Amino acid sequence: MIKAFHLNWTIPSFQGSYDKHYYMEDFEILTTILSALKWRENNGGIKMVTDERGAEHYKTLGIESIWNLGVDVSLDNCIHKDIDPKMFWAAGKIYSLKKQQTPCAMIDTDFIVWKPIEEIIVDSKVCIIHKETISEKVYPRKKYFNMKNNYKFDEDWDWTENPCNTAFTYIADEELKNYYVDSAIDFMKNAISSDDRLTNMVFAEQRLISMCAKKMGIPVDELTNLDSLFKNEQTNFTHIWGFKSEMKKNFAQRSEFCIRCIKRIIEDFPEYEEVIANMKQLAYFYKQYK
Repeated sequence: MIKAFHLNWTIPSFQGSYDKHYYMEDFEILTTILSALKWRENNGGIKMVTDERGAEHYKTLGIESIWNLGVDVSLDNCIHKDIDPKMFWAAGKIYSLKKQQTPCAMIDTDFIVWKPIEEIIVDSKVCIIHKETISEKVYPRKKYFNMKNNYKFDEDWDWTENPCNTAFTYIADEELKNYYVDSAIDFMKNAISSDDRLTNMVFAEQRLISMCAKKMGIPVDELTNLDSLFKNEQTNFTHIWGFKSEMKKNFAQRSEFCIRCIKRIIEDFPEYEEVIANMKQLAYFYKQYK
């Protein structure tokens, strides 16, 4: 069985302020529940790595038990002060991975694995959802990045290597994990702050892992590929990422999605119906389900 972890660094939601109320969208709550419970059902144990504010919110919602390996608050005070949380909003992901022992799976809370996948990844040193193509708008050339004077990109990094979608990342090689996270942290600490919230973050999170693996001669395996995704040929997982903005704008789609999630949770994990029923934020959708 594979040990996994979710992560949630709440600071980017508040642009550095510690005195505001943390909020999760209803569909985010439901995908988090499904992601944790389905992983436990099919693949192994899972924990949440977060900070005190995140842990308190999960406790208030009554869902801390979905992580059978517990809730870890080690993200408090561990992320370097030179890292801009607005620019590097997923830095918590890198720091969470740094603290884990390999082999482990890092899973975004909007990523649900429906089936056992151990046989798929058993021989992998690193496995991600799929490789991505290099678009100049998302993955620009080296000269684009504005770095502090003392920073130097590794001359052995191959900038033609396709980046990785890391919403699911399985790493079994400790040396690769350490090289990747250390390289990402070094980059984030030395990037000069800007309003660009995309290219710098995806370089640190998604492009560096493929570059580091290539330098070490380690192949990066994929659960699927972009062609299969576009043809809707895979059934092992669901990634909600691209649908979030639509649900924020369209209540009918949001309602349909939330009701489907509630139905699936209660059918597969009836012991969690009381948790759903007691959550004010889900009251409307639970009533429609009933």
